[in-house]
Amino acid sequence: MLASARLAKFLLDGRAARRWSIVLGAAIVVFGAFAAHAQDSSAFHEIETKYIFGNFTVGSSTGIEGEKAFEPETEFDFGKRGGRYFAQETELEFEYTPNQYVQLEFGPTVSYYNISGVPGLDDRNMGGINGFEADLRVLFVEGTPSPFAVTLSVEPEFHSLDDTSGMPVSNYGLETRIEADTELIKNRLFLGFNLLYEPEGTVSSAGWSPESTLGISSALAFQLIPKVVIGADLWYLRHYDGNWFNSFTGDAVYLGPTFYWQIAAKVLISAAWEVQVAGHEVGVAQPLDLTDFSHQRARLLFEFEF
Repeated sequence: MLASARLAKFLLDGRAARRWSIVLGAAIVVFGAFAAHAQDSSAFHEIETKYIFGNFTVGSSTGIEGEKAFEPETEFDFGKRGGRYFAQETELEFEYTPNQYVQLEFGPTVSYYNISGVPGLDDRNMGGINGFEADLRVLFVEGTPSPFAVTLSVEPEFHSLDDTSGMPVSNYGLETRIEADTELIKNRLFLGFNLLYEPEGTVSSAGWSPESTLGISSALAFQLIPKVVIGADLWYLRHYDGNWFNSFTGDAVYLGPTFYWQIAAKVLISAAWEVQVAGHEVGVAQPLDLTDFSHQRARLLFEFEF
């Protein structure tokens, strides 16, 4: 219990979390670059890049033709301006790769909220089924002979609970990404980057509320030992009222470490933890945007092929 209390206190300490995320991210990048040069890359085999960046940033790989998998993926959001805030959403996805250029994913989502004393949000401690998501990924540029591989991802979404507050709504979104990566050192050091545009609209008792998020990321991943990858991920996000960047409301910079492990031939885990290290909310003098975004976020994904 004492250890759990200390961990919770650390997660709620914004300054400590930001410092550690910066230190961990910088250490991983420096160590990865040094170690990749120091070791023989011929001992390491080719690795699919889709999940090696922790899954906030997604790699371009679309898998092997005919591949099928079950993927529970959970995002955790911690911290607002005051009070206690925790929100979790799990996607229970079926993934299918009909050919080497196309990948399909779809499945229901389940959410849980624990909110208390947060300004502007009702106290809530509840969970439930929260809609359905699908994802179409198309590989447009292969990594050979091009130095970069590029995939377009289009993900329509429906949610029956508001992502932030947990309030019953009808929310429709269309997350669109350009996912790209390249090898800096063969089979050892990888660079990935994503471009994100997500328009969405919510129907609630207050009427129709359109909004949109624009983002760009950069991530490094280093294969430390065969099938184990560590890295660092950096995101810049901007939030707008309106689907077409009508009114800017705030921005956020997230930074943190990532981890990937191919546990067995058909089982893998991918994880990331990031802290909002910079940002600004329009009309608020305090640093960070903790209305449009959470203070900390994390992702955990398992993949089981069959």
